[in-house]
Amino acid sequence: MRTKSRFVVVVLLVCMLFPLVAQGQKESDAQKEIELRWASIWVGADSKAPAVEALVKEYNEKNAGRIKVVIEPQPDYNAYEQKVRTSLAAGMAPADIFTIKFNPTTATFYDSNLLMDFNKTMDDAWRATFDAGSVEQSVVNGMLKSLPMETAILPIWYNMDLMKTVGVTTVPQTLDEMFSAFDKLKAAGIPATSQMTGDTNAWTSMIWFSHFAVSLGGVNVWDKPFTDPAFVQAAELTKRMINEYSTADAVGLGAGGSGGHFLAGRTAVFSNGPWYAGRADLAETPFFNSIKIAAVPPAGDTKDFMISRLQANICAASSKDKAREAAIVDFLKFLTSSSSIARIAETSGGMFAVATDYRPQIDLQKQFYDVNDTVSTTSFDLEAALGAEVTLEFAQQLGALALGRISASEFCALVDRKIER
Repeated sequence: MRTKSRFVVVVLLVCMLFPLVAQGQKESDAQKEIELRWASIWVGADSKAPAVEALVKEYNEKNAGRIKVVIEPQPDYNAYEQKVRTSLAAGMAPADIFTIKFNPTTATFYDSNLLMDFNKTMDDAWRATFDAGSVEQSVVNGMLKSLPMETAILPIWYNMDLMKTVGVTTVPQTLDEMFSAFDKLKAAGIPATSQMTGDTNAWTSMIWFSHFAVSLGGVNVWDKPFTDPAFVQAAELTKRMINEYSTADAVGLGAGGSGGHFLAGRTAVFSNGPWYAGRADLAETPFFNSIKIAAVPPAGDTKDFMISRLQANICAASSKDKAREAAIVDFLKFLTSSSSIARIAETSGGMFAVATDYRPQIDLQKQFYDVNDTVSTTSFDLEAALGAEVTLEFAQQLGALALGRISASEFCALVDRKIER
């Protein structure tokens, strides 16, 4: 009788517990959806934001209950770069997915075991969709811990409507022609160019400096000591651009101010990459259709080149959880597919390391592709070639150079001290 009673008690307990077990299984099933955090700079006013947002929404809908990608907006580019560095230094990945500007500084991130090595997760078919040269540039010590995505050329932009007001009807082909045009603008009370010495990289002026340095020292100039005459002369030319042919607030000015002068039609000449060509506020300017892009007229013997860079490489957090690793790879395959990249390029005008059939219809965006197709070679800009710390020193000393507190030779010597060899 006791045995039978015990059996009944056990059965009752099982019946009572079964709903709880079933509920627990349902909760466990619900929790199986893998959430991936993407610290993304392609948000807000960034020209890639609309397409990226739409692609993430589409991916989440197709993978509902399995994988969900959550964008963590990073609208401040400089603050974001600092976040990535400090997170990795503290032993934490900034997110499951994030981007870096690939350069000697960020290449040191490859030493971290926090990052996924795509050489171990990438199949041949996926690898073949990327530009082989860009992939090769992204390999460090046999590891591929970032995928090349956005690439860029960095030409000079001319507001030809404003240029024509002083009688300049064509893009200058020589330095003499360029300075002659700038003198005409200056005489008319128009600052010729948008220069800057602020932010962490003195962005627009750094682009000009890079053009001058490569033309004077060759496409491999970045392998030379920064005290080389090519850099000294490039510094002197950049100082001239700031002092004689820019706005009065150029010293200390940031990228927003530099771009703002050009957008407002206060300056005639600007420097930036293809992503800027997709900005809605640029398209709304009355001079949008007049903009022409070109290289800086050669300052030295090296001609027919363009300054270029790997603008954004994608990184992913490594994980011992194979399901999470597979989810990251699945999303990145979707994001870097030819069809996805074509959609991002169409809305932004950006250039990418993934082959697509896309060709811009808007003239300004198309010019980037045309210029890229016509030059015989490319060379990195200073930041891409030498890294963030060297570029920060460049920016910090550029103001002193422009103000005459240091000479061009002293400027180059100070920057040279930051280069690790």
